[in-house]
Amino acid sequence: MINYIKESVEELKNQVSWPSRQESSSLMVTVAVFSILFALLTWGVDSVFSRLIQVYFSLIK
Repeated sequence: MINYIKESVEELKNQVSWPSRQESSSLMVTVAVFSILFALLTWGVDSVFSRLIQVYFSLIK
């Protein structure tokens, strides 16, 4: 297990190509924007379904 960890750390140091700081920042902003948009979309769909269920059950009474 220790050998595996040592090899993994060595691979991360020498064989992985890391993005530049500017590229990382750009990707972080992209992920944040899409996460917010997806959260708003999910909230909107949930609100619509919630309202539809309320209307349905108010009509059943």
